[in-house]
Amino acid sequence: MGSLVGWFKKLTSDEAELDADALTEEADACGAQRAAVCCQGQRVTLQGRLRYVDLRPTEGQAKLVAELFDGTDGVMLVWLGRRSISGIEPGRTVKVRGRVAVRDGQKVIYNPDYDLLPAHA
Repeated sequence: MGSLVGWFKKLTSDEAELDADALTEEADACGAQRAAVCCQGQRVTLQGRLRYVDLRPTEGQAKLVAELFDGTDGVMLVWLGRRSISGIEPGRTVKVRGRVAVRDGQKVIYNPDYDLLPAHA
């Protein structure tokens, strides 16, 4: 019965929902936490796809900002003092480790450790 429900869900879901489900399954398979349930002060390992990457200089200091989406929620990744990082680009799958902060209602990890992963990790 479960496979019939899964088949029907795939048939009736849009591409974005299916992509989010796939990202969540990949993160679960590697033992990463879900972004939707992590909270401020918690040390986490997350895995997902970078939705965007942006350079935001502020008062003379470079700040590279990316959003990681794991299928459940987005988390901002901020590398202070960096203008670019080879391999950190939109669409790239990454695994990150760091401590969650919350700024302006958004989950943020500053200077996370990261591993670049193949497109289908």
